[in-house]
Amino acid sequence: MDILRDLDLTLLRNFAVIARTGSISLASVQVGRTQSTLSMQMQRLEDQIGQALLHRSGSGVRPTSAGEKLLAHAEFLLARHDEILAEMDGTTLRGSVSLGCPEDYSIAFLPGVLKSFFARHPDVELRMVCAPTTELRPQLLRRQIDVALISVADPVNSEVLRSEDFVWVANAAKPVILDHPNLPLALSAPTTLDYRAACDAMEAINRRYRVAFASNSLAGLIAIARSGHAISVLTRTAVPPDLHIIQAGLPPLPTIGIALEYAEARPSSVARALGDHIRAVLPGL
Repeated sequence: MDILRDLDLTLLRNFAVIARTGSISLASVQVGRTQSTLSMQMQRLEDQIGQALLHRSGSGVRPTSAGEKLLAHAEFLLARHDEILAEMDGTTLRGSVSLGCPEDYSIAFLPGVLKSFFARHPDVELRMVCAPTTELRPQLLRRQIDVALISVADPVNSEVLRSEDFVWVANAAKPVILDHPNLPLALSAPTTLDYRAACDAMEAINRRYRVAFASNSLAGLIAIARSGHAISVLTRTAVPPDLHIIQAGLPPLPTIGIALEYAEARPSSVARALGDHIRAVLPGL
């Protein structure tokens, strides 16, 4: 006769954090437990399940096939658990949610979005991940984040919440560097939309250029533009007041869209509430 086994919700919650972060050390900071305590908890959970749940290596941890299966069940169970508590005690929404967002959107939009969200749901715990869309999508697939704002090339896509213009940015209205025969550009990584948009635009008019600086750091791109050593490409809303948008002498750049994506087909109540709030607020900011 099998012995009845009850899964410990604390172990499941900590397992989900470890699986998402890919690191016991990072998870220990999030959950407020030591690494040794988390390691022992994961051993207890593996003993309860009867299977290895995590691949451990020098670079971190990742779920085994059994761990991936358990993670899906754990996230569903934990979300329902949080919903039940919130409903029964009559309080505001509770639980945790991880939001991914490109850095320029986080600066331009998130202060307004999150201020109004937390005014309604003060008990929600938020984890932010700022990264380019090319890095956020794999994290969504691995369920390391719950929901993300992403950039899409088609601004009229039905899923787009608002559109944003790419613009050329420099330290002066008529920068001297614009006369350079091989125009230096400061762009994000080669896989990003702004990088491809800038290169395609320059090549369309046969304008010589070189990518003098490439970084996924918005602060880095702005710093190079301020120095006058290169012209950068930013979304219009991310341009700081001391920089200038350049139109004369440069080819037009495309408009992109901002969309919202979830990691799960059935997101938790907290992720769903945050997504619904972003959909309602973002277009009007």
